[in-house]
Amino acid sequence: MTRQPGGKGSLSHRMFVALVVACASVAVVVTAAASLLYQSAFLADEHEQLAAECRTLASLLDQTDDDAKVLSVLDLGEIRATLIDPDGSVTFDSQADAETLENHGDRPEVVNAFESGSGTSERASDTVGYTSIYEAVRLESGQVMRLSVDRAGVLAFLVQDIVLLVLLAVVLVAASWVVSHRLSHRFVRPILEIDPSSGDGVAPYVELDPLVTRLNEQHEELLHRMRAVQDAADLRREFTANVTHELKTPIASIQMAAELIRDGIAKKKDVPEFAGRIYDDARRLSSLVSDILTLSKLDDSERNGNQELFGPSEPVDLLSVARDVADRLAPKARRSSVTVSVGGVSCPVRGNARLLDELVTNLCDNAIRYNRVDGKVYVWALPVDGRPAVRVSDTGIGIPAESRDKVFERFYRVDKGRSRDMGGTGLGLAIVKHAAAYHGAEIRLESEVGKGTTITVLFPSQP
Repeated sequence: MTRQPGGKGSLSHRMFVALVVACASVAVVVTAAASLLYQSAFLADEHEQLAAECRTLASLLDQTDDDAKVLSVLDLGEIRATLIDPDGSVTFDSQADAETLENHGDRPEVVNAFESGSGTSERASDTVGYTSIYEAVRLESGQVMRLSVDRAGVLAFLVQDIVLLVLLAVVLVAASWVVSHRLSHRFVRPILEIDPSSGDGVAPYVELDPLVTRLNEQHEELLHRMRAVQDAADLRREFTANVTHELKTPIASIQMAAELIRDGIAKKKDVPEFAGRIYDDARRLSSLVSDILTLSKLDDSERNGNQELFGPSEPVDLLSVARDVADRLAPKARRSSVTVSVGGVSCPVRGNARLLDELVTNLCDNAIRYNRVDGKVYVWALPVDGRPAVRVSDTGIGIPAESRDKVFERFYRVDKGRSRDMGGTGLGLAIVKHAAAYHGAEIRLESEVGKGTTITVLFPSQP
């Protein structure tokens, strides 16, 4: 048998063998059944002929005085005639010495003949494969005359016609071989034509619908994963390029200012200004590196499903976090002529205190940075739709409709020049997005250009 690696057989070959075996088995069964039917019909016909001869011979014997003498001179051919007295003893047998034969009074056909006038039966002959047919009639003298003949049974028929049967079997097997070979290839070909890489395969048979459907689904899943991997790779390249660009700017500024001071080119009165620029750029670098590290840990947490990277979860009150953030950003808000107010009710959630603080800090920092002079920032901790939430609203420049789906991307800026001048890293809202995902929270954004923006983070309902 042809086998594939791993011991798997060919479906076509298995179907071919199964069909050949089935056809050969059917041929054998049909031959045997036909032989049985033929034998049954043949024996029934023999019974009728023998019974007719028995009745004819009985009529002749009823007109004679010496039945044994009459039977002895008759040429009965292969038919055996036997005369049996009422006590079962044999008085005449055309093929044997009557005195050597045992009592026949218990023979079924003899018993029936004595009781009803006639009897019939058949028994296996002493010759293998043959059947003895018996017909008996009661004579007017009270004796029973029995005629018998041996006829071929099923086995004898098969033995007699063995050459013909073997030839028939060979023809049937050869025919089934050819038909099975063609049918197996015809049945298997549509299966082999299924293209699992197309994604739109059609099952040639109803039984294959689940398999083909699953293949199509897996193809779609594979394409989706490939697109996701490609998107992740593109995002990683873009992120790397953006990080490199964002790092180069403050590093170049620090390097230039330091060189001017080192080489004595900067005037003594300008040294504090250059030192201040170095300090500001260093702080910007520190913030950028800190945000990058936070995002990297959030990425690892999402990718590995491990929420222990930031430490164990604990109960955190969103209102307390909002007040701490507002107090910490108060000096920056005053420098930007922006008023920050906090309101709401206690909203406990379970999560990481540091990440929740960063989430609220980045929302408030953006609200201050992109506000107008004498603008306002409102920070609320309150239930929304039955879920604890933190909401930050501002009266700032707003976000255009075409940018609302992108503001949570890394390094995306609505106004790139203004954002960089304001000292932002471009990662604040990206951290908000991933920190919210870390806590299973939902983000809702509402904004109107020139009037302000409201961002609401809704956390899962707490038990």
